[in-house]
Amino acid sequence: MTGKLARLWATKTVDDEWWSSFVTAPMAIAVNYGAVEAPWITPNRITGASFLVAVVASLCIVIGGSANFIAAAVLIHLSHMLDCMDGQMARYRQVSSPIGSYYDRLTDQVQVTLWFGAAGYAAYLQSSSVTPVVLALIGIALYGLRGYTKYIAIEIETGRDPGYLAKMSQWKKPEKVAGLGFGLRANLTWFAREQRKIFHFDEGVFIFMLSAALLFDALEPMLWIFAGGQLFWGLYRAVQHGRQIQQNHQLPILK
Repeated sequence: MTGKLARLWATKTVDDEWWSSFVTAPMAIAVNYGAVEAPWITPNRITGASFLVAVVASLCIVIGGSANFIAAAVLIHLSHMLDCMDGQMARYRQVSSPIGSYYDRLTDQVQVTLWFGAAGYAAYLQSSSVTPVVLALIGIALYGLRGYTKYIAIEIETGRDPGYLAKMSQWKKPEKVAGLGFGLRANLTWFAREQRKIFHFDEGVFIFMLSAALLFDALEPMLWIFAGGQLFWGLYRAVQHGRQIQQNHQLPILK
């Protein structure tokens, strides 16, 4: 393993999402092997390119048809690979910035809305039923709720304890247990454990789930899974963060 490849691999998120972890993130490292040497390619430009590709993928879904669905599935993967590349490149070059992280996360949220909104519309055109649109809206709203409750909890905690974020940074972080430099057994064990993340129904799962639905023309069944998964996790996170705040302060949560 070359020194450059080792440094690039070290930029991979340790506790990454399912599918990202063993598909798009390693693909991003392979492309970054050459891209990091090109000064005109910057993390922020990659973020912008990822978002533009996501928009084109959404348009392909809206237009419809087998060829456009296949193109959308490919573009969704390309967009997500670029989404992995920007952070890896920033860490490799040691140019990570708050504004870069902000736009990266912001575009991630918008992409999910575009993709599943487009999928709901395409399924509506196929079935002439409003059900897919409702399912898409439920899933999008509750996916947003998952992140919103997290930031509400952080705001409340920092309001009561200005040192809360510093304490969060000291929490134990996951250690690398697989990848380059680890044996076959360690990697197989890691891969098997990673499969549990498919039930997290986060962005890494969306990439696979939506692409598969486009390739097999099964948008409405996918939207049922999407809405159901977000209904569970949205409500679960809302209750979880509320209980944590109440336990930390032994006070009722104020409206």
